[in-house]
Amino acid sequence: MITKYGYDVFFTIAAICLVLVFVAVLFLEPKALKYGVALFSVVFFGFALNFFRDPNRVTPPGETLVIAPADGKVIRITKVQEGEFFRSEAVMISIFMSPLNVHVNRNPVSGVVKHLRYVKGEYFAAYEDKASEKNEQMIIGMEGAHGKLLFKQIAGFVARRIVCTLSVGDTVRAGERFGMIKFGSRVDVFVPANAAVRVQVGNMSVAGETVLAEFH
Repeated sequence: MITKYGYDVFFTIAAICLVLVFVAVLFLEPKALKYGVALFSVVFFGFALNFFRDPNRVTPPGETLVIAPADGKVIRITKVQEGEFFRSEAVMISIFMSPLNVHVNRNPVSGVVKHLRYVKGEYFAAYEDKASEKNEQMIIGMEGAHGKLLFKQIAGFVARRIVCTLSVGDTVRAGERFGMIKFGSRVDVFVPANAAVRVQVGNMSVAGETVLAEFH
């Protein structure tokens, strides 16, 4: 199915592609141009259909588990000083989302939303280290039964819109959808320094299913 967070863009693209195919078939000549425009429209529609897809996921049970909030590739796992929500040492797990990944984001833990802050920043390539601090992002802090967790929706070089439906005080469940980042991006997850990390750099994550870490 198509994610509700992308209805505006998806149906606009679908309408444009339909008009282009109609115009190409009925009015364009020569045939090379006619078929070229029609093929481009079909391929572009297929890209949009792939990008805004929203498959169902089965989230593993367990209050101590930290579940991946995004599909993509784990590109960095490192200890950092997290000064906004933890105010202590934490482990950062970075997931890079290519344009071919599912871009719907899901809650990594069950708990209460304690902190939200939007940062209007730059648009460096999402895989660069400085993207975590410099890029446009939504910073989300949650507190579950076993501790705090912070994560960031980070816009990339192509991405220009972050969607987050969470509010401070919301009670959420792990694996539930809460938003998306449109057209390529990154998500950073910060877990306590004593948490057991269950993934390695280079692993692929599946939002709502992959276990990133476990609270001590």
